[in-house]
Amino acid sequence: MKKITFYLMMMVMSLSIVPNQVFASEKNPSITATNPPKEVPAEVKVMLNRLDEIKAMDKSELSSVEKKELRKEVRTIKKELKASGNGIYLSVGAIIIVVLLLILLL
Repeated sequence: MKKITFYLMMMVMSLSIVPNQVFASEKNPSITATNPPKEVPAEVKVMLNRLDEIKAMDKSELSSVEKKELRKEVRTIKKELKASGNGIYLSVGAIIIVVLLLILLL
């Protein structure tokens, strides 16, 4: 039993000593340059510009009511931006369930 634990400890230590940079690879910049950036819709640009304006404002001179209105506006803009994302988001649990179903059904 002592030999097994000794060998396991040695194996773990030897694996932890291996530098991680050895396995790192450089990205080819020409591949990323060939993909054109997606166009942002005009409505989204307007919302992003408004968020930038709010961030750039000097809020120290505003009253608490005005600050509260700005916070509400920022929240609504962020909710609208999330809603306009048009993406499909899957959690890790959902992906695991889908993979298990595929394995069981095939």
